[in-house]
Amino acid sequence: MNVARIAVLAVALVAGGMAAVLVSGKKSEPAPVVVVEKTESSDVLVFVNSVPMGVVVKPEDLAWRPWPKESAANFLSKADNPDAVEKFTGAIARQPVAANEPVNPQKLVKPSEGGFMSAMLSSGMRAVATPVSAVDGAGGFILPNDRVDVVLTTKASGNKTESQTILTNVRVLAIDQTLSEKDGQQTIEGKTATLELLPHQTEIISNARQEGTISLALRSLADANPGGLGLPGDNSSGGGNSNRTSIIRFGIATN
Repeated sequence: MNVARIAVLAVALVAGGMAAVLVSGKKSEPAPVVVVEKTESSDVLVFVNSVPMGVVVKPEDLAWRPWPKESAANFLSKADNPDAVEKFTGAIARQPVAANEPVNPQKLVKPSEGGFMSAMLSSGMRAVATPVSAVDGAGGFILPNDRVDVVLTTKASGNKTESQTILTNVRVLAIDQTLSEKDGQQTIEGKTATLELLPHQTEIISNARQEGTISLALRSLADANPGGLGLPGDNSSGGGNSNRTSIIRFGIATN
């Protein structure tokens, strides 16, 4: 190996050593510190579950949830409304509400307020009250949001009577103005039933009241098809898809 190559190699080694010293001696910059500002919150009443229009609000549908304090003033806060859960339990939704949506009193109606019955009615339907006896009301086991068949009993020749079903799959809105739920409530032997009917069905039941005695036959949950309400054998008057069955109990519909 000649002298020139040895000199070049020596220079390279020296340069590399100096570079290593410079790099090792350089201090690393500290990582930037991220400052997280704590947002103040306030407990706000929200819907835990979605509630369809016309459905009764239950205690488990409501809960207090933390909400940014700057916008909590627009809703029901726990500090200002500690009894809000009890206050709105039993109310009916005027329009559908979504899960985790803050409670808006304008979307709810209480039984003691005007418009409660109209809030329960489906679109295009009518509420009609008709007298029934306790015996004719399935022994008192018919309560709001059940579905029934309406039977007319008339006197025939002699002492005989005749009965015929004049309406099927009709929703009961109230019994003797009692709109409470079944859970925790005693059954009611009502004398007046308020039914949800189509406009032409109101004429049928009004005429039937003049002709004889009206009885209500409680339907099975499996038969409760809102799309098939109407005259016996008529599954079209409800305006819905009669092939799609929704079971309704206590105002809750499931497909």
